[in-house]
Amino acid sequence: MNWAGIALIGLTYQACNIPTLPQKTENKVVPVSFNGSQDSTNTGKVSWKTYFTDPYLNALIDTAFKNNQELNITMQEIAISQNEIGARKGEYLPFVGLRGGAGVEKAARYTNIGASEATTDIKPGRETPDPLPDVNIQAVARWEVDIWHKLRNAKKAAATRYLSSIEGKNFMMTNIAAEIANSYYELLALDTQLAIIRQNIDIQNNALKIVRMEKEATRVTELAVRRFEAQVLKTQNLQYGIQQRIIETENRINFLVGRYPQPVQRSNSGFENLVPNVIQAGIPSQLLSNRPDIKQAELDLQAAKIDVNVARANFYPSLGLSASLGFQAFSPIYLARVPESIMGSLIGDLAGPIINRYAIRAGYANATARQVQAIYNYERTVLNAYIEVVNQLSNIDNLGKSYDLKTKEVEALNQSTAISNRLFASARADYMEVLLTQRDALESKFELIETKMRQLNATVNIYRALGGGWN
Repeated sequence: MNWAGIALIGLTYQACNIPTLPQKTENKVVPVSFNGSQDSTNTGKVSWKTYFTDPYLNALIDTAFKNNQELNITMQEIAISQNEIGARKGEYLPFVGLRGGAGVEKAARYTNIGASEATTDIKPGRETPDPLPDVNIQAVARWEVDIWHKLRNAKKAAATRYLSSIEGKNFMMTNIAAEIANSYYELLALDTQLAIIRQNIDIQNNALKIVRMEKEATRVTELAVRRFEAQVLKTQNLQYGIQQRIIETENRINFLVGRYPQPVQRSNSGFENLVPNVIQAGIPSQLLSNRPDIKQAELDLQAAKIDVNVARANFYPSLGLSASLGFQAFSPIYLARVPESIMGSLIGDLAGPIINRYAIRAGYANATARQVQAIYNYERTVLNAYIEVVNQLSNIDNLGKSYDLKTKEVEALNQSTAISNRLFASARADYMEVLLTQRDALESKFELIETKMRQLNATVNIYRALGGGWN
């Protein structure tokens, strides 16, 4: 037994250059509320099937949860983590196996063994064979007694990382649901913009007819006709850019749901009539239990702490037991002769580090440094979650005000378009006023649809920020 390693454990710790753990300060305390509200009602706890009311959108999300390749890769990583638990569990259980062998051995004549064999008969009247065969069949066992819980802690760390991988999968589901929802609303917005363009093409074609009639009546020049024609062509050209964006958005959704390019079924109801969901942010402390990325960071921190205990146990002596039991003889015909052919052994050994402990020190220092990293990562994840929620709450509020003003702007420009057309028909307005008014009206409608899309995207992003989308 080697007890010298125990005496050097204290010296080993003193020699290690261990990173210090970060200390808690006041500015790291999670705020108690969002913008002064302490209502504990939290939208993040609502199921995604309830939060998203569009059946086509729900069908896409459900398909993605089954077919998304990245999510399926993560599922295999979870299986690997689960298998790692079994591997670590097996390390602190006895290793038992069967072993058999056959061989020959020739000892030099002028050695203790050789001289003894030369003068010893295997049985009366029969000399010891030279060379001496050896045949054995035996059961062998090896067990490291887990005195310091090093092996059990390794299994516990693997189990914690398995739970962490599940939270990682949940966080990926949250992101996939949010990405599909954002792309879906973008697709609805593009459909609406394309319809607006086609409506404006009809309006501008009618205006072009009026201008041509005005030219025939010598009330306008050819310049006015060409300017109106150019405006119609410009508006017609816009639809092809929108159509391309529709194809790309559809294929972005197709990629997320794990299928080849095809049209995406979607709602035909008025996009302008969609009302953003009412959001209840709850309190910041709920993020710790709602957001999968925070729970994953917390589990990674726990696993890193356990790894430090495993690395620390390497400084202590290890106790190992080995045993064997079987049959051994110089000829197979004698293996069945019991008890003469029975052999067995039981060995216990205790060993600890004395010199060249640099690898153990480095492993312990690395485990401690990874624990410090996990602490900072946990703090960063919590901080990022809080900031995301605050940003999205502010975004929803500002987009609501912006949408109200943009709606009034569109109404004013629509009225201006009708007025300019009447004034132009009565020769009381210049054709440039008509063109500019039509252009401004089209742009304002586009901006209104963009604002609506950003409103809906904000409700998706706040739902993700609150930890929804995976339950």
